[in-house]
Amino acid sequence: MSTSVTSLTLDGLDKLSSHARRCVFWEMDPVAVRSSRRFCDPEFEKEAWLSMVMLEWGSCGQVALVDDKPAGSALYAPPNMVPRSDLFPTSPVSADAILLTTMRLEPVAEGSELGATLIQAAVGDLVRRGVRALEAFGIRDETSSPTGVPSATAARECSPQECMISADFLSDVGFEVVAPHHRFPRLRLELDRDHLWKADVEAALERLLETAALSLVDIGEKTAVGAH
Repeated sequence: MSTSVTSLTLDGLDKLSSHARRCVFWEMDPVAVRSSRRFCDPEFEKEAWLSMVMLEWGSCGQVALVDDKPAGSALYAPPNMVPRSDLFPTSPVSADAILLTTMRLEPVAEGSELGATLIQAAVGDLVRRGVRALEAFGIRDETSSPTGVPSATAARECSPQECMISADFLSDVGFEVVAPHHRFPRLRLELDRDHLWKADVEAALERLLETAALSLVDIGEKTAVGAH
């Protein structure tokens, strides 16, 4: 099984799962959605939002593939580009932080550490760009996914339970509560050069192990050939 995590690009939107491509829970003002008769294609609206953010700010997500199929995604953006970010009882997001909006996993990734890997990839990207912190509005809900990360094949209708990240998952990957709330706490992850160093070291070790494995395969093939 081959797994990869890369930054989201304008020509790579097909790497998002079906729900992630059409979910506009964060990207559209809910009042405007309810009152606008023109809002009829959420996938178009989501693509338009992603294009706007990437053109004005840069890559706003990390996507995971397993055997070249969508396996998960993490999306983030400046809070002033996220209409729903001002509507929580624990708003606003801190002025020095980027907002993590979406963390989704496909069933193929459940039971793996891919959720944490996506967060790590997002952190590495943001540290390189000089961002000081990553914040998120978590949800506390008894009906949340056992992994704490919404499944991309769950109900297609957008809702807090479907489109928000479990506060417990966020705590597990290093976020700390900075604005407590019984249902929608705001959590924060401080970013520094140590995060980047750790990500770079782990990536280097992974490449080293892959090279070593390939070398062992090559040696084994040559040994087998020489034995005849």
